[in-house]
Amino acid sequence: MGTETGFEIVHAVLSAEPISVDQAIAAVESDTAGAVVSFSGVVRNHDGGKHVSRLSYSAHPTAHQVMADVVARLVAEHSVPAPGADEQQQPVRIWAAHRIGMLEIGEPALVCAVSAAHRGQAFAVCAELVDRVKAQVPIWKEQFFADGTVEWVGAGE
Repeated sequence: MGTETGFEIVHAVLSAEPISVDQAIAAVESDTAGAVVSFSGVVRNHDGGKHVSRLSYSAHPTAHQVMADVVARLVAEHSVPAPGADEQQQPVRIWAAHRIGMLEIGEPALVCAVSAAHRGQAFAVCAELVDRVKAQVPIWKEQFFADGTVEWVGAGE
């Protein structure tokens, strides 16, 4: 998608199709990467003491662009080279996707993968990426409970 100083955004999208941690990892792996860190946020079968049967994610029409912008901002902020750091020449590669639509228990809803020369940077960038996507991309979760009730999460926040 884009290359900044020392960073490459491999993938940053919302997907109506299932997303794969293996695909994300494979996409960021390289000969220069000493570390690949991945995150998979999966649909769990409970929330707030209630049994969840499935979820649906809805995205605001701007969410696709917001997703791209969130990743681009993270890259811009991390692209300032450290004094005398030759490691900046080794690209940090980023892959991120969030599902939209109906998901069953156990399906990945958010998958991120980051590769870097060293594990510290890979962990830090991946953790920040996950936090920013969850906080800033306008996606709302509709939880369907086993008792027939439904709850929206994230709407109006």
